[in-house]
Amino acid sequence: MPKPTVRVRFAPSPTGDPHIGSIWVAVFNRMFAKQHGGVFVLRLEDTDQNRLVPDAVQNIYDALAWYGLTPDEGPEQGGSFGPYVQSQRRELHQRHARQLVEQGSAYYCFCSVARLDQLRAAQLAAKHAPRYDKHCAKLSFDEVQRRLAAHEPTVIRMNLPAAGAVEHDDVIRGRVTFQYDQLDDSVLLKSDGFPTYHLAAVVDDHWMEISHVIRAEEWLPSVPKHLFLHRAFGWQPPQYAHLPQLLGADRKKLSKRHGATSALWFRDQGYLPEAMRNFLVLMGWHPKGDDEVLSEAEILKQFRLGGVNPSGAIFDQTKLDWLNGVYIRQLPLEKLLERVGPFWHIPEGADEAQDQTWLRQALSLVHDRIKRLSEIDDLINFVFTAVWDREAATFDRSLLVPKQGTVEGARAALNWSVDWLAVFSQPWELKALKTAMLEAIAAAGKKNVEVLWPLRVALTLRRASPDVFDLLALLGKSESLRRVTSLAVPGP
Repeated sequence: MPKPTVRVRFAPSPTGDPHIGSIWVAVFNRMFAKQHGGVFVLRLEDTDQNRLVPDAVQNIYDALAWYGLTPDEGPEQGGSFGPYVQSQRRELHQRHARQLVEQGSAYYCFCSVARLDQLRAAQLAAKHAPRYDKHCAKLSFDEVQRRLAAHEPTVIRMNLPAAGAVEHDDVIRGRVTFQYDQLDDSVLLKSDGFPTYHLAAVVDDHWMEISHVIRAEEWLPSVPKHLFLHRAFGWQPPQYAHLPQLLGADRKKLSKRHGATSALWFRDQGYLPEAMRNFLVLMGWHPKGDDEVLSEAEILKQFRLGGVNPSGAIFDQTKLDWLNGVYIRQLPLEKLLERVGPFWHIPEGADEAQDQTWLRQALSLVHDRIKRLSEIDDLINFVFTAVWDREAATFDRSLLVPKQGTVEGARAALNWSVDWLAVFSQPWELKALKTAMLEAIAAAGKKNVEVLWPLRVALTLRRASPDVFDLLALLGKSESLRRVTSLAVPGP
């Protein structure tokens, strides 16, 4: 079989919890690969050894698995282009760095940290952009060899042209031009023998046959350096596509001040991975028409990488909650019960929990109100006797009074409800309860709200909750009467 022409890579650094912005990039990479019958590669860029965080690699694996972004090739999956961990490719990077030196595209730099700090301070004082002054590029061959033989600490820097320009046709942004006199001779190989991002990314993209590099906007200034390296090696560079910056609602770069940004936080809060993928792809790209609830098949049919808007993409938490709620409502009750299980803290020993039919019925009362699975306890746990009893001990009885009602009126309504429910002799079913009680309220010359509001709050201890007749049917006659009676006497 011929090799796929599209190979993309997601290349996170295991330096902390995976950021939602990183998963956003992974979504676009995987989608583009799948759309073109290509390969989605995971490569761990761990060359900055001082910043590695324990468990970060596992968190990356966990996040990709939960979001449904399992790589086709990677450290766990294997493949023909490994190893897929950059630190395990160090000899390859070192060999290519030496090649660049030999051909004059890079040079050894022996400058101390103190000299570099002084240079930077002087440039800033002169209001110049800080950049290396090519001091070591001027050293003679013999001087370089002498200092290498003396084992002086050294790095290898790229040797960019001092003047001229480089142009780049970005898949998303179109033609972009960079001036060499604005660029710095970045370090390619550090004194510890590890490559920097610039060298490792270029070398690995080539040898892994990456066809398209789809990455965050912050890497756009790296393009001229990466193109320089590809050309220095005589390689055909991949096509670059730089996604827009991810912004908060205030149109500033998304950060912790906007709320949680850890990719795994959304899993732990009860968002659905299919809703998250739908939401993330809508940041920076929009389908035809107004429908924003899209299946993966619909997304793959419509998506075009060149159609991504290069302007900032807004991370709208309100929209995410709405979209997640839509996906939750689309779940059959049986599936919802399964998905909500890890979040539903049913009281230990609760008799009600033994009846799956009863649990599904309880869940159905809030099916259309759940935006995150983690909300389940607050929304429905009052149905359990142990929870209601615990909360009733500190319940604020003023909540029993409807708007424009009175304390005396609420007490009277509860007592009326107790009397009526106690003598109700028809089958304790939703339809019968609703029909008979509404007729009785009308016959008593009362308004629905003045009776049903206190009754519903007494059953739930909440201002907002499901329909009162649904609750009566679920709780049963004995438990309903017990709850209402305990709040009706001695009254609010």
